[in-house]
Amino acid sequence: MKNKIDIFLPYSGLEHTQKSVNELVKDVLVENVFIISTDKAYASLENCKTIFTDKFTSSNTIKLISENSQSEYSLILTKDDYLEMGQHALRRFYNVAINSGAGLVYSNYFEVKDGKRNQLPVIDYQFGSLRDDFNFGYLLFYKTSALKEAVAKSNEHYQFAGFYNLRLKVSQSLPLVRVPEFLYSTIELNTLDSEAEHFAYVDPKNRETQIEMEKAATEHLKNINAYLPPNFKDVDFGKEKFETEASVVIPVFNRANTIGDAIDSVMKQKADFKFNLIVVDNHSTDGTTEILKEYIDKFDNIIHIIPERNDLGIGGCWNVAIDDEHCGEFSLQLDSDDIYADENTVQNVVDKFKEEKCAMVIGSYQTTNFDLEEIPPGLIDHKEWTPENGRNNTLRINGLGAPRAFYTPVLREIKVPNVSYGEDYAVGLEISRTYQIGRIYNSIYLCRRWEGNSDASLDIEKANAHNTYKDRVRTFELLARQRMQK
Repeated sequence: MKNKIDIFLPYSGLEHTQKSVNELVKDVLVENVFIISTDKAYASLENCKTIFTDKFTSSNTIKLISENSQSEYSLILTKDDYLEMGQHALRRFYNVAINSGAGLVYSNYFEVKDGKRNQLPVIDYQFGSLRDDFNFGYLLFYKTSALKEAVAKSNEHYQFAGFYNLRLKVSQSLPLVRVPEFLYSTIELNTLDSEAEHFAYVDPKNRETQIEMEKAATEHLKNINAYLPPNFKDVDFGKEKFETEASVVIPVFNRANTIGDAIDSVMKQKADFKFNLIVVDNHSTDGTTEILKEYIDKFDNIIHIIPERNDLGIGGCWNVAIDDEHCGEFSLQLDSDDIYADENTVQNVVDKFKEEKCAMVIGSYQTTNFDLEEIPPGLIDHKEWTPENGRNNTLRINGLGAPRAFYTPVLREIKVPNVSYGEDYAVGLEISRTYQIGRIYNSIYLCRRWEGNSDASLDIEKANAHNTYKDRVRTFELLARQRMQK
């Protein structure tokens, strides 16, 4: 049973690592255990060998693992926490790997916090699972030959994107397979605030990391024939006739306590063209409809639509708005619990359309609490987007930013998926395949973060469902881009 698995664990000089090692070496499948350290001052541990590297997340670490692993499979722990293996867990990893021919096997896991064991199910990897924050858990069970092949194919040296580049390379030739069982537990020592984690990729402190991740993702897209060069189709404005130049679109359901603020921010807009507000009231029951009727009596440029259908999500409400005869040439997003930052937002967005001849414009926003007081992370500007490579890099990240605005004829042709999460991302991907997307990097929007948000305090099942949907959208987009290349 020997020569089946070599195991690699990060080591920061903490006592629990020895406990993890002692448990692992008991398994008959284990040949060697290696600890990976960035500091030679740490004492060596019993029953294992030591590897020194520059940075745990680097390409050099992956190369050292490749050189030291002589077994059929290499199990890598990516987090320096105490590891508890489930019953016959290594055998299960091994059997699934053998039976499936996978290049990487991963599983659901438990996370122990404050003595409580929490289930953390992960999701299946698919063709479009390109985001660098895809959660594999903390145990990566690699086929060693696939790992070595990936290292041989890698030309770039990464400090931060080593593991990301590895799994992209392996996925090009072999499947990445999830075991829908809880095969191990990690006892977490350090936690990252979920809000900070959600926005980590736009934190300026992480810019160097993001540059590397983008480079690895772009190389992957080229390898799988899904990369698009910066060649765009210009939009010829004015070919279709519209009564109104711009329409702000607000889909709303039961937002009696915020819809007034949103409408007020639109009515304060100053523009050198005609604009209106289309509110699609998705059969509200909390008094929102009555509030809207009061505004209609005060303003003649508010269109209040109650859809005939009862099966509409946010995307479906958008379709109702853009298909309406009152919709303007440009349709601008405003969520029912957010507001525009000042009176120039509509003008600035339309100007950006005409300046860049693009089919979509995305601004930047400031995060606030319910009382519109600034809260971390503050300005979300998505400066990771570049005109040259944004359409490719957007396949790596999980969102495009806000507020979003569209050239209405293009959106009418594409249509918006009738869902209430990820619909904007799906449309943005499809538009970016053909057209340039314009960006505004100063804040033009105030985004409230509060318990009423649709993405606030998601449980693990809902978060997984959201991520699965966006991965599927990316899968559709990758397939479309590959067809374009042919």
